[in-house]
Amino acid sequence: MDVRGDTRVRRKGAALALLCVAQFVDVLDVNAVIVALHSIGEDLGFSQAGLQWVVSAYVLFFAGFLLLSGRVADLWGRRRTFVAGLALFTAASLCCGLSVSPEMLVTSRAFQGLGAAITAPAALSIITTIFAEGSERDRAVAAWTAVAAGGGAAGLLLGGLITDSLGWEWIFFVNVPVGAAGIVLSYVLLPESRDISASRGLDLLGAGTVTAGLVLLVLGLTRIEEAGFGSSPTLATLGFAVAFFGAFVFVEWRVAHPLIPLELFRLRGLVGAALVAFALTAATAPVSVLVTLYLQNTLGYSASFAGLAGLPFSLCVIAGSVLGGRIAGRKGGRATMSLGLAVVATSALVTAGITAESGVRYVLAGAALSGLGLGCASVASTARGTSAVEEGKRGLASGFMNTSAQVGTALGLATLLTLAATRTAALSGGEESAEALVAGYKVAFFLAAGVASLGMVAALCCLRGPKAPRKR
Repeated sequence: MDVRGDTRVRRKGAALALLCVAQFVDVLDVNAVIVALHSIGEDLGFSQAGLQWVVSAYVLFFAGFLLLSGRVADLWGRRRTFVAGLALFTAASLCCGLSVSPEMLVTSRAFQGLGAAITAPAALSIITTIFAEGSERDRAVAAWTAVAAGGGAAGLLLGGLITDSLGWEWIFFVNVPVGAAGIVLSYVLLPESRDISASRGLDLLGAGTVTAGLVLLVLGLTRIEEAGFGSSPTLATLGFAVAFFGAFVFVEWRVAHPLIPLELFRLRGLVGAALVAFALTAATAPVSVLVTLYLQNTLGYSASFAGLAGLPFSLCVIAGSVLGGRIAGRKGGRATMSLGLAVVATSALVTAGITAESGVRYVLAGAALSGLGLGCASVASTARGTSAVEEGKRGLASGFMNTSAQVGTALGLATLLTLAATRTAALSGGEESAEALVAGYKVAFFLAAGVASLGMVAALCCLRGPKAPRKR
């Protein structure tokens, strides 16, 4: 009997469980917050357009520092980086729960997103270090990925239940004991490792300029409702955003070890797949947020009901992923992405059937279609994007795809929620009515369908290539 072998297997399993729990909490928190937005807005006094910052602050800092954090983990030590990210995420969660103003919550959410950006690539690197290449590693990565899908579904359900029973603050407070236990167990279960061949250059300036540009761009978009597009504050904010993006391009062109090598943008397959990933999240995320607000603001349902209404979306994402893999094998990635985006556009149009009196059936049907389309197109876009580069750069391509999706979420929320609020304000004349709110939501849904349609154009134009052979 090989006692040492059994011990190593159990230790590996315990380490994987720890990393999966961290991933589960990261993903769960995102969806749980969406369900709690109505309560958060009422308690802290967010405006309708400003409420998107609770989500956008998180995803912007996650997107801005994701690629940099992967390099930090390889250079500084993967366990050390994982623990640092988990500690920051835990402390930020505590501050989120203690927030007494919109500014405090948004700032805390930004640090929470930064903690998640540090934790996620370090966790995946540890998995690839602990488990041997082949079926063992494939099973471990599959478990880690499946936990993310489960966290999305659980976040909607638990977010509603926690908000109704304990209050929205406890969505963040529950992370504190889990994070503290994870930090302690990391030193027991996770080995320290680093890549001695990794480049010692860290593009801090690149990460800082692109994140600042994204934050200012979202801020400028949200100011349109309050001050108007042609106002000095709006134009100045958007101008500074453009300046930071220009600085980012200059930095990436000159720095020895760029965060995103500019030659990646010459790869048509990668750029096309990234545009699809951007369009998918830009179209689906705002609809998900507005639907939860509609169910609670307009129809008066509880947060628990809103969470349950979101479950068809999460479950259909999983089903769509399986379906998308099969379709891609028969028809090719380009056709699969186009089909998925078409279904997403259809889902937004179906959801636009809501009224001020009823609309649950449109919400449920739209959520199911949206999940199917998102899962179907995401699988194909990820496969096409990572296959567009040589094997040694597939980690970078994967990070680029993930970043594109996160940026799509933030810009989609900022643009569509702002336009919805603007339409509502124009119709209500100072006093919000259910009809005016629904009219604003519908504008956003129609625009989401348009975004998905533009994604289809990007897929058809940028991803030309030989068709996949048909199976006989």
